[in-house]
Amino acid sequence: MDRQRLDKWLWHARVVKARTSAAALVAQGHVRINGVREQSPGHGVKAGDVLTIGLDRSVRVLKVIGFSDRRGDAQAARVLYDDLQIRKQ
Repeated sequence: MDRQRLDKWLWHARVVKARTSAAALVAQGHVRINGVREQSPGHGVKAGDVLTIGLDRSVRVLKVIGFSDRRGDAQAARVLYDDLQIRKQ
């Protein structure tokens, strides 16, 4: 798999609790892909894309490094991305 829907990837990576929440987050304009605001939950993300996600009280910056066919536990989700904010601190 070389691409995955944005809402599905956010859900699999456990950024949000439900896929509908992921779709709403994207549709409301709270997600940027490589610095460009994306409002289509069906937009495809690929490995190497940098996502900037505005959540309730924080902003997460994640680099996509993998995909999953289904949602797993937190440990399985952690291998799908590289958290770029950790490196800066």
